[in-house]
Amino acid sequence: MTVKHQKFTDDCVCNVVRDIVAAQDAVIKNDDCCTTSCEQSIDQLLSPRVENLVNTTIPFILYCKDCTPFIGSGVFEGELGASGNTFFGCVESPIFRAKRFVKGSDCCVQLELLLPVTEGGATPGPTDSGVSDVCKFFPGRSIRDFQATGICLTVDLNCFCGITCLDPITPIPSGQFSMNSNDD
Repeated sequence: MTVKHQKFTDDCVCNVVRDIVAAQDAVIKNDDCCTTSCEQSIDQLLSPRVENLVNTTIPFILYCKDCTPFIGSGVFEGELGASGNTFFGCVESPIFRAKRFVKGSDCCVQLELLLPVTEGGATPGPTDSGVSDVCKFFPGRSIRDFQATGICLTVDLNCFCGITCLDPITPIPSGQFSMNSNDD
């Protein structure tokens, strides 16, 4: 095994995420025949099939070296109804958007948490449905979109052994992320 091949093998997830970031930044036309893969998601992002539909994001799931999905979490500051009082809340999700690589790093990347959203705009969070860790975030057939949160974490992609890409989307902007409570 050559050193170059070993490096590629060690950085497999890193290389895929690097391609996703490049595609999201470029959003140019390209074509491919695969139907489900990260390469297909990248190609779909670069060559939208519907006129005037330009998606901006390839959401993905990362898998740890023990084969479990990585569930990211983050803390946000919210407001308690009309009182103006603030609180800190926590969200978690297995769905990410690659934002950018850390300057000077080949595999250290900033990821944004994307929350699954129902048609009514709710972000249900995980359920105790007895299904896999990822599926707990997708109750029934209710998820219709993804919400950008603005909550980012920095990860070393060398710590992961797998990645699953979803079809390209344009998430609801993070400026619309609100976990306000109407309880005073």
